[in-house]
Amino acid sequence: MRGAIRVKIDIIVVYIQRYERGHEVDFVPPITGIHLAAITPPGHSVRVIHQQVEPVPLDTDADLIALSFFSGFAPEAYRLAAEFRRRGKFVVAGGPHATFSPDEVLRHCDSVVVGEAESAWPRLLGDAEAGGLRPRYEGGPSPMCGLPTPRYDLLPKRFFVTRVVQATRGCPFTCSFCTVPTLNPGFRMRPVEEVLRDVRYDDFAFWWQRKVVWFWDDNLTIRREYVRELLARMRPLKRWWLTQASMDIAKDAPLLDLMRESGCIGIFFGIESFGEDSLADARKRQNRVAEYAERVAALHGRGICVMSGFIAGFDGDTPEAIRAMARQLYEIGVDVPFLSILTPYRGTALHRKFEEEGRLLAGRGWEFYNGYNVAFAPARMSPDELLAAHRALWLEAFSVRYSLKRVFRAMFRLRFGAFLMCAMMNLFYCLKALRGNAPACFDGLRRYEEFRDLPAERAEPPVALSAIRSRRPDRISR
Repeated sequence: MRGAIRVKIDIIVVYIQRYERGHEVDFVPPITGIHLAAITPPGHSVRVIHQQVEPVPLDTDADLIALSFFSGFAPEAYRLAAEFRRRGKFVVAGGPHATFSPDEVLRHCDSVVVGEAESAWPRLLGDAEAGGLRPRYEGGPSPMCGLPTPRYDLLPKRFFVTRVVQATRGCPFTCSFCTVPTLNPGFRMRPVEEVLRDVRYDDFAFWWQRKVVWFWDDNLTIRREYVRELLARMRPLKRWWLTQASMDIAKDAPLLDLMRESGCIGIFFGIESFGEDSLADARKRQNRVAEYAERVAALHGRGICVMSGFIAGFDGDTPEAIRAMARQLYEIGVDVPFLSILTPYRGTALHRKFEEEGRLLAGRGWEFYNGYNVAFAPARMSPDELLAAHRALWLEAFSVRYSLKRVFRAMFRLRFGAFLMCAMMNLFYCLKALRGNAPACFDGLRRYEEFRDLPAERAEPPVALSAIRSRRPDRISR
């Protein structure tokens, strides 16, 4: 490839539907695809496809296919890679699974990006312009300054919230089940003015999309001085915003007041469990079960919705304890629960522990690593009992009874924007439960067995993109 020939790029955020009938619409897109599009150097043509809400166009005229995916979606990424390579496309992969399993990924794709993309992606495209690509690109931690506004214009219309913004990256905690400390090492902050530039972006179709900001941060409030400056400068913008944070913010009354004044309508807490032993297993020592209700109430006192993640399957859990969570969640005041199954992702302390103990279940492909299926042997029940208990918990937590109770309570506790979000999310999941559309078990869906044990293949040598357009299907490595 010579000169400044344009490269047509399709960035695909891969997804396997985790419900029986999937999503027709969804709340918020991941920032990955539109951020990667934004850091793509000028001179290239790029579009973003979110498989979560739209089909992947296999017969595309793109030269380069970029797949981003988590471990649970790896089999679908490999299926797509095979389809695109048969069509003569060059396929590159990145994201969490590519970072922790690069050699596996290279059996299916032409090139892999390991780590963060800010430095690796421009180098990859520079090599493409120069006439060749290497099998592997390493991306180090980004300094987080000078990043462009995400390409919101490339989002499909099927997301309710479209302004996703990242202010910080990383998390200082080391939860046993979390990949963030390894995937995004350290804790880094963007310049406040650059964050505000993205918050001010306003070219959206609907009023609520212009109103709401979803901070795509793992723990926005870690550095108090930074977040205070950001929120103080957000007050005149009159936005509604949501993010993730640690429960310790509930003890910082001045910060909670500033959150309310700057438009906060929702905070996600990773509460994880009601068992002290389980919290110790999770390395969530900062959480105190006896303080849950008090800390939730502190946010309710400012009209802020509390979303919380709970995980079933820790060694201290029993089927009875898991099913009891629906009642406990309501009693401590959680407005929107997010319920998942413990999953030993590569790159985590949990995966290393289960591997050493021989507790990873043989014969279960990456599709079981999606947060809604069982990939390991629990300590106090069978895998099938854990799956059944989680399904029962999910269906009860989003039953008409509990969903309406949460919405009714929110009418008297939450500010208007927080109430709208609480009502919308609860009714969304309640309708799924009423339709019998709980998270799907892969015993009842396609299990991607044909992509599980493909023989290892040597990565192809550097290939000129100019040659890709003429690559014949019978020459593609399978």
